[in-house]
Amino acid sequence: MQYKSQAVAKPYFIAAIGLFVGQILFGLILGLQYVIGDFMFPEIPFNVARMVHTNLLIVWLLFGFMGAAYYLVPEEAERELVSPGLALLMFWVFLVAGALTILGYLLVPYSGLAELTRNELLPTMGREFLEQPTITKLGIVVVALAFVFNIGLTILKGRKTVVSLVLLIGLVGLAVFFLFSFYNPDNLVKDKYYWWWVVHLWVEGVWELILGSILAFVLIKTTGVDREVIEKWLYVIIAMTLITGIIGTGHHFYWIGAPEYWQWWGSIFSALEPIPFFMMTVFAFNMVNRRRRNHPNKAAILWALGTAVMAFLGAGVWGFLHTLSPVNYYTHGTQITAAHGHMAFYGAYVMIVLTMISYAMPMLRGREAANSNRSQVLEMWSFWLMTVSIVFITLFLTGAGILQVYLQRFSADPLPFMVVQDKIALFYWMREVAGLVFLIGLLTYVASFFVGSREPEATVAVAEKA
Repeated sequence: MQYKSQAVAKPYFIAAIGLFVGQILFGLILGLQYVIGDFMFPEIPFNVARMVHTNLLIVWLLFGFMGAAYYLVPEEAERELVSPGLALLMFWVFLVAGALTILGYLLVPYSGLAELTRNELLPTMGREFLEQPTITKLGIVVVALAFVFNIGLTILKGRKTVVSLVLLIGLVGLAVFFLFSFYNPDNLVKDKYYWWWVVHLWVEGVWELILGSILAFVLIKTTGVDREVIEKWLYVIIAMTLITGIIGTGHHFYWIGAPEYWQWWGSIFSALEPIPFFMMTVFAFNMVNRRRRNHPNKAAILWALGTAVMAFLGAGVWGFLHTLSPVNYYTHGTQITAAHGHMAFYGAYVMIVLTMISYAMPMLRGREAANSNRSQVLEMWSFWLMTVSIVFITLFLTGAGILQVYLQRFSADPLPFMVVQDKIALFYWMREVAGLVFLIGLLTYVASFFVGSREPEATVAVAEKA
């Protein structure tokens, strides 16, 4: 059953994809700046391009999560959103605030932006990934509170399901842990200690609950497997996620001046973090194999299965490669970290947002369940282009990282940082080529919603033949 208020998800999804394109364009600029140091300088210095690239990633994923929640919750709660108007108002507040912040990064020197936004009243700027001006952070808090209020009240007034309650726990956690971005102590050890309470506990904690609930929702809708079966899997996955993710924060505390026991706690529990991702992979394939119906939206099912596999590889396997403290001693802050970050974010969060958009957007555009067959074929091409290219990006960065560790930190005669960067430039060039392929895949994904838009909806039979 469709609910009118689900339509508020559509602008969130459109904004998410638009910002995603911007993020990749700035990623390509960054990639070139690694090998052509003065590329686009002084118009877009490296530090500004990096800020825009990472901030756009966070903002567009938040737009995606919000859109997913606004689509998912009415169906799970079996009632309309409490306030669609509030959802649309917060969309524009968030979009305008995000756009002004990005323009601020690009048009005003960062110190000038801090002065312009009166950062001295409540200093929060200058921290990696949390570079947003304090006024922007306050806007994010307002948007998050309104969002949680709207979603929470809708759930409380309607049917309560495991999917919606797990989602709500994740969303509340997202809002609560962001508050630590306002705590900016003078002591650098304390600063980094609590900084990870935002960065780690978002991406390796509460965001995983959001991922699990969205994946469960899509699998319920596309496979017809009993809700009780999927909910039992979800309980186990989120329990392991919270146990390993919360204490696993310690793998960021190894070398910042925190107590020595974090080397044990961080190593042990972060070594267990691949387990919930492996369980998610088994869960997704198990549900599809046990499906009771063949859903016509084959592209959405492909994205759902891809999410589980790539999240396990990126967050699980590549995370484990350098999470033990004796290994991390050499790899910390190298391109191995970047390799893990790229595949983990793509596999766990980019893909789940694209899964939800792939599933929901056809219905938001007036179709019964799926896009045309030609549209889905193009979308599946985009899946493979983006996924294969991110695998190569990860492999190239891993190669760069291994060579960097040996030449710069492990060999008997360590070389200076910039000398090493010159020696691994070939890997950066290959990464840039893979990034271009990724952009082509993303544009193909966007095009898939317009190609075949006037053709009839794919049926199960036609989709299976294709």
